[in-house]
Amino acid sequence: MRTLMAVLIALALGGIADAAPTKVTWHGHAAFEIVTPRGAVLLLDPWLGNPQNPAAQGGKNPLDAVTKVDYILLTHGHFDHVGEAVAIGKKTGAKLVSGFELGNQLVNRLGYPANQVGFDTLMGIGGEIAIAGGEVKVTMVPAVHSSGVDVPGDSGRKSDTVYGGSPAGFVIAIQDGPTIYDTGDTAYFSDMHMIGDDHKIDLVLVNIGGHFGMEPFWAAKAAEASNAKLVVPMHWKTFPILTQDESPFLKILDSVRIRHHVMKPGETLVYEGKTPKL
Repeated sequence: MRTLMAVLIALALGGIADAAPTKVTWHGHAAFEIVTPRGAVLLLDPWLGNPQNPAAQGGKNPLDAVTKVDYILLTHGHFDHVGEAVAIGKKTGAKLVSGFELGNQLVNRLGYPANQVGFDTLMGIGGEIAIAGGEVKVTMVPAVHSSGVDVPGDSGRKSDTVYGGSPAGFVIAIQDGPTIYDTGDTAYFSDMHMIGDDHKIDLVLVNIGGHFGMEPFWAAKAAEASNAKLVVPMHWKTFPILTQDESPFLKILDSVRIRHHVMKPGETLVYEGKTPKL
């Protein structure tokens, strides 16, 4: 019996040791790419044409670098988050994970392929879905923001803004990998403590740009509330109106001994299990 138990433990530990890493790449602004240990590719708020993205600089088309995407996750409907979602969906066959209203607007008004959007991936606040064959669990959590979708206008107008449903954040729990909280563009709200307590966050992606999202002071409060093991700032410096200097945010985190890492656009953060290689 002891020998059998030892073999089972060794096999289990060997499986953990042999698991492939999780890779998190920042493409600038709020656009992140996650590659899971089994190779599923998730794109979060894929505005790949943002000026921070190295793949969009020098006249390059960022879609040329996109080869495989299995799921596109949208926190809300603003242009700097929807980005090239429709074009990517058409190119790769990616399924859309979003709020119900936002998903319908993308299909009906912007042409996202209807057969890649359905009740299996459309969600509401507080809902959970399993994707990538059960390797990934996605929970949609509240966000305090807005969610209009820019669509082709009527009567000669260049564009109209239509209802995009409730804005959201995502908690993404990856088997044999980290649990990641993408705050979206939310303002700070006290129930962020509940999100942190309930989900045991390994990595939080927190907007620090101010004006349309959290000012650095409140972003630091949100990072602390999430109780994440590592904090990565996003949604800053892309436009002149946004926060240009991350140091006030980092200084607050340092004062309360919260670990952080400032990613460069195009950088990939590698996780072995729940541990980042920094």
